[in-house]
Amino acid sequence: MKTKSIISTVAMAFIMLISLNMNAQDFAKMDKSPMDGASFPSNYKESNKLIKVIYSRPQLAGRSLEKLAPNGKVWRTGANEAVELTLYTTMALGDTKIAPGTYTFYVIPGEKEWTAIISTDLNVWGSYFYKEENDVARITVPVIQAKESLEAFGIAFEESKDGVHMHLGWDKVRVAIPFTK
Repeated sequence: MKTKSIISTVAMAFIMLISLNMNAQDFAKMDKSPMDGASFPSNYKESNKLIKVIYSRPQLAGRSLEKLAPNGKVWRTGANEAVELTLYTTMALGDTKIAPGTYTFYVIPGEKEWTAIISTDLNVWGSYFYKEENDVARITVPVIQAKESLEAFGIAFEESKDGVHMHLGWDKVRVAIPFTK
């Protein structure tokens, strides 16, 4: 009788130990460049979106923008994975019509202008595997210098008379990319 009791106690302790380990999770700490998203329309009551981006928001943290997003080099437009751009309707970037779907959005920073690139690349880490032959559309837009500096990189949308402008801002650099209907 004592043996059955000891076996039952040991078995119960073993089951509890296993269940404790199964419930314990290792959650990652907050990312230094947290993921964010922007869409148009931006209000949550409007479910009929035209465009959406998912991106990570790097911080300057005492570094220069030119070091983090070097002029003349393809940049992932944020941190970590390259920006994921989803179009819910046909839109144009410059003279190029782009079908609804999900794409990767890159830029090539410059001192006076930036080149915006929409690519068929998907699930891309950074811009290390960028291939120009996968470009769907490109447009060059002017850089505007703002008075105030933004510590964190950000993307926002604004309605325009013929579509939507995607605004990129970091440090004192501001860029507007026009998407037209």
